[in-house]
Amino acid sequence: MQWKRITAVAVTVMLAVAACGSPSSNNSSGSGNTGDAGTAQEKALDPTLKGPAPEVEGAKKGGTVTVLSDVTPDTFDPTNTYFVDGNQIEKLVFRALTQYKLDEKTQKPTLVPDLAEDLGTKSADGLTWTFKLKQGIKYMDGTPVKAEDYAYAIKRSFAHDLYDAGPTYQTQFFKDGEKYKGPYASGDNYAGVETPDGSTLIIHLAKKFDDLPFYAAFPLFTPIPKAKDTKKQYDLKPMATGPYQVASYTPGTELKLSKNPNWDPNTDPVRHQYPDAWNFKFGQDTLKVQRQVLASSGPDANALNYSDLDSSLIPEVKDKSQIITGGQPCTYVWGLDTRKIPMEVRKLIAQAYPFDTWRKVAGLSPQSAIPASTILPPAVPGYKKYELEGLTGKGKGADDPAVASEIKSKLKDLGKENFELSWYYSNDDKIATQVNQLRTQVMTAAGFKVKAIGVPKAKIRTMRNDPSAPVNIGQGPSGWCSDWPSGTSWYAVLFRSDAVELSNSIGMLQDKKLDAEIDRVGALTPDEQLKEWMKVDEMILKDYLPAIPLYYTASYYPVGKNLGHVVNDPTQGLPEFTSMYLKQP
Repeated sequence: MQWKRITAVAVTVMLAVAACGSPSSNNSSGSGNTGDAGTAQEKALDPTLKGPAPEVEGAKKGGTVTVLSDVTPDTFDPTNTYFVDGNQIEKLVFRALTQYKLDEKTQKPTLVPDLAEDLGTKSADGLTWTFKLKQGIKYMDGTPVKAEDYAYAIKRSFAHDLYDAGPTYQTQFFKDGEKYKGPYASGDNYAGVETPDGSTLIIHLAKKFDDLPFYAAFPLFTPIPKAKDTKKQYDLKPMATGPYQVASYTPGTELKLSKNPNWDPNTDPVRHQYPDAWNFKFGQDTLKVQRQVLASSGPDANALNYSDLDSSLIPEVKDKSQIITGGQPCTYVWGLDTRKIPMEVRKLIAQAYPFDTWRKVAGLSPQSAIPASTILPPAVPGYKKYELEGLTGKGKGADDPAVASEIKSKLKDLGKENFELSWYYSNDDKIATQVNQLRTQVMTAAGFKVKAIGVPKAKIRTMRNDPSAPVNIGQGPSGWCSDWPSGTSWYAVLFRSDAVELSNSIGMLQDKKLDAEIDRVGALTPDEQLKEWMKVDEMILKDYLPAIPLYYTASYYPVGKNLGHVVNDPTQGLPEFTSMYLKQP
């Protein structure tokens, strides 16, 4: 997801959490060095599963779970949510048409109905999907959820002038998606969605979208009553349908959740309501809070941090059950603005990148960061390994004086001496500042002029994801996690020309030839796509180089000793909050 907007969780202080996530496997809880990013996950579905969710063995009710996060989600509006952490946290508050159920033993995800009675029924031509809706669902204030609330939420997602960070598949696939501008600008009459009665939602498509039931698991598909829509203020007091509701929200600082008295567990096949409350604290110091969680002294025993453990703290781990490991369907990259940086210069930037030294400075560990050579990670079906020269995720780059001298000479031959590289970094974060110093030092040694712009980490996501930002490196998603297990949720949303306008673009590519190839593969059957997406992957890196692949991710995060049933959710690479409890409330 980013802007899954990756989806991701590792080394958040340096790269910020990625955009979205989709299923991978290789999940485990407790000890173990995963050392890989997970094996590919199949699209598992169970359209008949009903609530309530089976009780977690030994689970107790009560108490408050504290989440100490070094990163800062920029929104909790369901329409505008695309980063994996926001998506995962919002599962506590919002229910969608569908959702993932993790197998209790293997933790492998299966797509199941949530607020829908089924996983949708597709018409013969594949252009119409019908979802039957569960009846008797209420919001936290006791008012009934209506069919038109689902339709309104979908219409709301087209108002990209207000909600510029959310997923955008509806723009590409839904009928008139490129014309309709949302209910505020275009009115309520939208041909792409209808509710013929109180129990039916119909979605009309412009082209086939067989992955729609997976997309329907996003918070974008939670119902929103029109009368309660406060636009940009909606995330301060949204209409909850999940087991918890927003008690208070201070943007950039803290989110407190309390129990939703009108959540009906008998209709929910996925969630539980074990803790009395949740307290999410954002913008924390990474090393400080990770040490607190590992020490688990007093209230810190009830806390967790969802960033991967800094490598410097690994020797301090005394109880391996406090480290949660597992697969993630994510890749981190360093985006290069193809509009502003010539191709030959982009190649030199890649040659200069100090992968080995950067890993040490950034606190990356082999448990959570696997060197990447591709855009698509191994956890996504269709992945096939290949390596292009200089794009292996390894090497000293221009941290080697001989390489720096070579690059400097090549820049001079190109007439690009002192070519300016500019990027944002979090100036209120120690590790991010150290990483910035390294990048500045190495790129300067290679003959580039560096303009590093320091900004508060509470603002960095928003600033990086502005296509018109006055920088030429690091714009758009810092990485990506599958929205669902398919290349469809990668290339169309990240590298088609319209991704720039939709603020999803890695590298700001706008090329009709590439658009046509992405559309060609997207029109194939799912089996045929598996054979073709990696060809597109290699074409993008070889012919355009819009980003430098850095690493594939795997979960490796610390939890307090009093937390029970903490498991890695491979669809996000984050803790599965909805089944967690306190051993001693």
